Amino acid sequence: MTDAAASAADVAWRPSELELGRRAYRRRQTRRSIVVSAASTIVLAVALGFAVLGSPGWARVQQMFFDPEVALASLPRILEGLWLNIQVLVAASIGVLVVALVLATLRTLRGPVFFPLRVLSAAYTDLFRGMPLLIVLYLVGYGIPGLDFFGRVPVAVWGTIALILTYSAYVAEVFRAGIDSVHPSQRLAARSLGLSHGQTMRRVVLPQAVRRVTPALMNDFVAMQKDVGLISVLGAVDAVRAAQIETAHYFNFTPYVVAGLLFVLLAWPTIRLTDWVSARMRAREQAGSLV
Repeated sequence: MTDAAASAADVAWRPSELELGRRAYRRRQTRRSIVVSAASTIVLAVALGFAVLGSPGWARVQQMFFDPEVALASLPRILEGLWLNIQVLVAASIGVLVVALVLATLRTLRGPVFFPLRVLSAAYTDLFRGMPLLIVLYLVGYGIPGLDFFGRVPVAVWGTIALILTYSAYVAEVFRAGIDSVHPSQRLAARSLGLSHGQTMRRVVLPQAVRRVTPALMNDFVAMQKDVGLISVLGAVDAVRAAQIETAHYFNFTPYVVAGLLFVLLAWPTIRLTDWVSARMRAREQAGSLV
């Protein structure tokens, strides 16, 4: 390419004055939005601070809920209990994914011969989606050991089973929605290529379904991160029960605040990852739709 041609190409691709004006306007609007957002946030924070700190009972609340000495003294035991919550969370997450995927697959089976399996899977999801997790914990944690079928089993195991039973029902419906969202032509095309039903589900349908429902699955995971604290009702010394013990020891509610903050820190990376994945998928779906 000659120098004249290169110069002509540069001129051809140079933004017009109108486009440069639009870009400058968008930059000004962005700076204005940032300034307004920061100012409104500061004003709201100052107003809330004055309202809380100026309340008549703030000194008593601060002493009972935000005592730094009690927080530091109770932190090691609460962290030890949180490790149990993390172990239960990992085991329950694996179990939920496996059981939910099986349930979703059973509910999508075609043919009259599979009608009993579809009914059983539908009854399972209806039952455990309608029953509160706390009741499931009591039934599993106290009812099954009462049958004396097993030896002594740690209560954390029964809590994990209760979490799997409950959350599998929710996640199974998420998987089923993702499977049903895949267009039937995908299945027909796969079968026309000689793939069996199982191969079609494994190689064609499930990859698309999982990708579509990933944000919903991550939201359920965030919810389960909080609910693992309910295993304390069975007597497991997790973060919540450790906070309860420390609260009784110091006659102060600060350990509960410490446990709550630790659960927030545990869930925060997943929450941010969920928002990022949702925004990325939304941007991908809307690509080319903006004028």
